[in-house]
Amino acid sequence: MDKRGSGILLHITSLPSIHGVGDAGPGARRFVDFLSEAGQSYWQILPLSPISTAFGNSPYSSFSAFAGNPLLISPELLVEDGFLSGSDVQGHPVFPEEKIIYKAVIRHKETILHKAYDKNREKLQENHDFILFCNENSDWLDDYALFISFKRHFKKGDWSCWPADLRDRKASAIERWNERLKEPILMEKFFQYLFYRQWSSLKDYCISKNIQIVGDIPIYVNYDSADVWSNPEIFLLDKKEKPYVVSGVPPDYFSSTGQIWGHPIYNWKALTKSGYRWWIRRIEHNLQLFHRFRLDHFRGFVGYWEVKADEKSAVNGRWVSAPAEDFFNKLVKHFPNLPVIAEDLGFITPDVREVMRKFGFPGMKVLVFAFKANFPESQYAIHNHIKNCVVYTGTHDNNTVRGWYSRELGPEGRKRVSEYIGHKISAKTVHWEFVRLAMGSVADTVIISMQDILGLDQKSRMNKPATSRSNWEWRVKDGQLSGALIKRLSEITRIYGRI
Repeated sequence: MDKRGSGILLHITSLPSIHGVGDAGPGARRFVDFLSEAGQSYWQILPLSPISTAFGNSPYSSFSAFAGNPLLISPELLVEDGFLSGSDVQGHPVFPEEKIIYKAVIRHKETILHKAYDKNREKLQENHDFILFCNENSDWLDDYALFISFKRHFKKGDWSCWPADLRDRKASAIERWNERLKEPILMEKFFQYLFYRQWSSLKDYCISKNIQIVGDIPIYVNYDSADVWSNPEIFLLDKKEKPYVVSGVPPDYFSSTGQIWGHPIYNWKALTKSGYRWWIRRIEHNLQLFHRFRLDHFRGFVGYWEVKADEKSAVNGRWVSAPAEDFFNKLVKHFPNLPVIAEDLGFITPDVREVMRKFGFPGMKVLVFAFKANFPESQYAIHNHIKNCVVYTGTHDNNTVRGWYSRELGPEGRKRVSEYIGHKISAKTVHWEFVRLAMGSVADTVIISMQDILGLDQKSRMNKPATSRSNWEWRVKDGQLSGALIKRLSEITRIYGRI
């Protein structure tokens, strides 16, 4: 990312699709064509991990840091690749274009996927591609498929509620249950095979169009995940294998009481002793999925906010240091030119900046943060940008630019924006003004959210932190990716030397 370029932030689930949720199929390829025709270089997405209605459908809260989300499997591609016939995917429900109804979509997609498994189950032992996939990914796939099969079998509670021999991964019990749950385990492996087969094809298509995928790696994993169940030694757990401290952030821009995320905290001593083996595997896995990736909550690798598990808010937490330099030295040694974007938003201390400087990781500059009382000294104002950073109008956690301008900014802030741009603006025009500001930055890389390209208001916001309802639902309509929009975006991209 050391040359001028730009791209769009749009998660896969937000793509158009007749199946109620975006996936890796025709809608994704049409969006790659849109990016290419508009002169863009990057497509930034959110994590691809499996989601759950129990976790609010958040891609940042998953049963696995390695598995792919089966909802993103395209029925059209299943037909194209011979796993289903055309009649198998006909007669689907009618879903709204602009919003994901997760429960209905999950039922629909699961019906299709189970049909694909039933049709192909007998041939899987002779499918060399499937066997190769299972062998090459056995270090995470075996545990994940078994974990999900246990979740379905036992139905209630997290893995600490399972029978003790399974909770503690006794070899004899694991062997016995692998045989007992042979069918559902095979089915989960098949779903992962389909996901990664389709994703690899989409990534190849992006390469053919000179589009790089920018992924997203959450720093933490859920307690109720295959990762913690199969690697309890690298997390801070008590004798009952429950977290006694959990993750969060102190009071900040998003919440006056901070946020308790609730993930288990890493046992950095154990990770260091292992040579950070689990993290190296995780990075290696993600580099097969993406060309670059954002490390979410980067400051947590330098110092993290630790909250006792029984606290009701994050206010009474404390900062704890992590071995950042040793950790990133190991990663850079293993992955030269590590393609990291550091999510450095929130309370960032000088030691975090020093780690970013030492390893050359670009940080994030979010324009909707620029016009507070500390303007024009704000690091987010474009006249204070540097080349090695990534500029965003806003992120998936922010309001849209139009929604922010109308609902959050206030009269003084609107005055600052108009004075900075040099003329009076309105809620209807502010999004293109911010696109132009971002594109004109000295920063090498600019990423604009799709909602801001379209000028949508707060109703199209992707996520509102510290809330658990009505998030991750927004979708773009097929007709919104128009020729006129391509022309306008490509022109502004050309003017500022980002084609």
